[in-house]
Amino acid sequence: MTHQESLSAEDGYHFGVMRRAIDLIDASRDPLTLEALAAHMGMSPAHFQRIFSRWVGVSPKRYQQYLMLGQAKRMLRDHATTLDAAHHVGLSGTGRLHDMFLRWEAMSPGDFARRGVGLTIRWGWFDSPFGAALVMGTDKGICGLALSAEVGEDAAMADLVGRWPLADFVEDAAFLRPWVLAAFGAQEAAMDKAPLYLIGAPFQIKVWEALLSIPSGQVTTYTDIAQAVGHPRAVRAVGTAVGRNPVSWLIPCHRALRKSGGLGGYHWGLPVKRAMLAFEAARAEA
Repeated sequence: MTHQESLSAEDGYHFGVMRRAIDLIDASRDPLTLEALAAHMGMSPAHFQRIFSRWVGVSPKRYQQYLMLGQAKRMLRDHATTLDAAHHVGLSGTGRLHDMFLRWEAMSPGDFARRGVGLTIRWGWFDSPFGAALVMGTDKGICGLALSAEVGEDAAMADLVGRWPLADFVEDAAFLRPWVLAAFGAQEAAMDKAPLYLIGAPFQIKVWEALLSIPSGQVTTYTDIAQAVGHPRAVRAVGTAVGRNPVSWLIPCHRALRKSGGLGGYHWGLPVKRAMLAFEAARAEA
């Protein structure tokens, strides 16, 4: 078994190229031409264009527009989803499934309080569209997904292990692989939906359930989430719960923005959040 299972080696390579491009875009005051971006990457413009198109489905110029800081405000104005409807139906049961690839259940508050004692958690590294992903799961489903592109593999591992410090951790990528393939919608997946097993406090799970109701390519605000979970004044607590989401990307905490349109924080690094939002917005348009 290799150290890192390949979910999509091509997508992982493409994200590496995109990550370097994001750095260049952030450092530039003005939009960069295709030729300038390609030159910085050491590629021909045609090859760089193909990399972009395969990864996101739009041109580098268009994708660059999605990465500009003002795009978050435009998304909030034009593509914000309201969680009022979800609030009126109580955000109960299994909620809406994220991109139809997930089903989920939550650990009981008592089990959560025991900090993982008696729980076996399997883990493995996988390539993902956003770089190396550390995935963890119990017999009931995926309980953790960390992205290490910005924070590093050691920090990602320490972060997830620290959430359930009394659990037994066993490296077993082969066990997790079918769930990971299903969660990312890979055609070779052997099941229709990947199970999630959410380990968190009751308030956190309410917030994560609200996040699951945000469609791909749309965004919401921390304020709207607070209202949806019945605690309109708890915006700061909602932000903390969003940041503690243990299953990044699959529970789409990257779709939560500040009311002003600012990106807010992202546990695994703001460049990853920006790339995710741009990736989804461009694909929704395409």
